[in-house]
Amino acid sequence: MKPLGPIPAGYSAIDGQLAIGGRTASALVAAAGRTPLFVYDRAMIDARVSRLRAAMPERLRINYAIKANSFAPLLEHMAGLVDGFDIASGGELEMALRSGMPASRISFAGPGKRDAELGAAIAAGVTINLESENEAARALAVASATGRRPRLAIRINPDFELRGSGMKMGGGAKPFGIDAGRVPALARQLAEAECDWRGLHIFTGSQSLDADAIIEAQANVLALADSIAQDAGVALPRLNMGGGFGIPYFAGDTPVDLAAIGGALRTAVANLPPSLVDTELHIELGRYLVGEAGVYLTRIVDRKESHGETYLVTDGGLHHQLAASGNFGTVVRRNYPLAIANRFEVEPEEVVSVVGCLCTPLDRLADKVELPCAEIGDLVAVFCAGAYGASASPAAFLGQGPAEEILV
Repeated sequence: MKPLGPIPAGYSAIDGQLAIGGRTASALVAAAGRTPLFVYDRAMIDARVSRLRAAMPERLRINYAIKANSFAPLLEHMAGLVDGFDIASGGELEMALRSGMPASRISFAGPGKRDAELGAAIAAGVTINLESENEAARALAVASATGRRPRLAIRINPDFELRGSGMKMGGGAKPFGIDAGRVPALARQLAEAECDWRGLHIFTGSQSLDADAIIEAQANVLALADSIAQDAGVALPRLNMGGGFGIPYFAGDTPVDLAAIGGALRTAVANLPPSLVDTELHIELGRYLVGEAGVYLTRIVDRKESHGETYLVTDGGLHHQLAASGNFGTVVRRNYPLAIANRFEVEPEEVVSVVGCLCTPLDRLADKVELPCAEIGDLVAVFCAGAYGASASPAAFLGQGPAEEILV
């Protein structure tokens, strides 16, 4: 038997069933008309943002990285909750603008931006986080050709990383950002160019549950920004400090200590160096804001035995929940939090594996876990599905198509 990850706080039962947003799993499936189904709970998202704001310094602005979940109704809701959106493609630019988020509060990062994407971002008035000197030259050329004044910032590849990060985005050779030593020269060039100079973006990593590591990274980010500003001799209108706050997915994981991070950052902000006193400070979070507020519901279509092992076969799988299957950067596959949604309060009775409907051995949602006895027609709930589920999975694989999504 292998352990399941911890079910996030905030979920309850109605008539023995998992309840999401005050409605049972079976009622939500009936309303959607089919499975598989992603359900996102807006009240849980609201509560997460509220707790985050209460813990952080008052002047700190919160951005949502829409790559985590770009479902249109969710984006519209987030546009009223956060201070800005961070995007990473022309497609995400269109989504962000449709959500109602003002263009002036959108920033565009990511290597390999095409000229058409740069042009669209410049025309809309979003801030472009430049990832190379070549991209800077192209952005200025595109702007000059169209007679527009671009909003430009520099993304830095720092010499440090976020310790314990699930996905490191800084330190050493990286395709992301410009090596720190080359940034002052470009910053001076941009400050003198025909553009609206917007400052720096420093993103060191994601999915960390280690508060001390996040505190260390934030201190390093502030020190680096100060050093760049002094070396370049330019003011920093804005500093995106990145994110890194993780959520518990696996057995043994514990929530990140938000109070500790907030306390350290309050102290740091109260003692900023002169170069940053007037700088607009942002953090950029995705999964931390929405990840635990989502549940993936999939129906059991078969129950079978093979060499003494029991398999529950669902109508969902890795084409919607690539990360839960262990195929999204995980070195050793571990089990996400999972339950039988319509038997939510029933004690575990048997050891089973839960697999999807795809014709590949990679399509596994849970390996040898203890669950209540489940039958064909029952609903499986995979938790922590609010981030990097539908937006990061190969929905077209084997012609299966996307899952339904609803915000409740």
